Amino acid sequence: MITRRPKVVVSLMTVGAVVAASVALASTSANAAVEHVDNPYAGATQYVNQAWSTNVLAAAGRAGDATLAARMQAIANQPTAVWMDRIGAIAGNADGPGLRLHLDAALAQKQGSTPIVVNLVIYDLPGRDCYALASNGELPASDAGLVRYKAEYIDPIAAMLSETKYEGLRIAAVVEPDSLPNLVTNASDANCQQSAPYYRAGVKYALDRLHAIPNVYTYVDAAHSGWLGWESNAGPAAQLFAEVARSTTAGYASIDGFVTNTANTTPLVEPYLTSSTLQVGGNPVRSASYYEWNPDFDEADWTAGLYALLVSAGFP
Repeated sequence: MITRRPKVVVSLMTVGAVVAASVALASTSANAAVEHVDNPYAGATQYVNQAWSTNVLAAAGRAGDATLAARMQAIANQPTAVWMDRIGAIAGNADGPGLRLHLDAALAQKQGSTPIVVNLVIYDLPGRDCYALASNGELPASDAGLVRYKAEYIDPIAAMLSETKYEGLRIAAVVEPDSLPNLVTNASDANCQQSAPYYRAGVKYALDRLHAIPNVYTYVDAAHSGWLGWESNAGPAAQLFAEVARSTTAGYASIDGFVTNTANTTPLVEPYLTSSTLQVGGNPVRSASYYEWNPDFDEADWTAGLYALLVSAGFP
């Protein structure tokens, strides 16, 4: 944790078995009734999805290998994120229970006055995943798709999170993985060109609605070091994040931070290559085909560089 004013927090968040590095920026709350802290994870526990725990323990029972089973059992109580990947996920569907059940379960897990964080992923933009198409969404990249995104997806989620009974929870909302990063690196792709205005408008709307809830913390997805680490990608990414922030009602304050490595496995720290300037045989390590001249070998390097770029772009 880096402590100064404005406070900046570099924290770790585990989402399932994936490590995500968060760069959190100070923000203010529109409602003083619930304290909006700089780092919601500090001194807090995290929500454990019992469906996850049950599945892990069941799989461990089928492992047929005592060592493997023990390793699986060791992560049965690992906090994981709740993914709202379609409109039907809000009420619950064949893939799992709805958002309210998770929020109620988090209340039951809360221990006295110790804060508890619920990790929530907002993931249903119109034209979602425009380039890789690995997890295509249900809403088309169109005006009609944006209307549904606002009215049938973001509004019901925001309404539920703003209920008084949940004001004691800290909701860490990861806003739309892969969306804005695609506009940085895949701007020439026809699908991404069609999706671009809806990504901007959708993220803006989500930030406006979620930031207005004092106990919700918004983290915009910033891809990972192996995607945006190059200087030619990092600078434009920071500028795009700043543009979207300025378009919101609360401006920079609408974004509590940025989350990286949400759906990737880039190492948090590369212990054996501590500097991308290292040379072997007279050649910089970063020139190797594996790195392709990317100066950021891990998420710690990427988020440190991103922080500097964000401040230069106007973030506090």
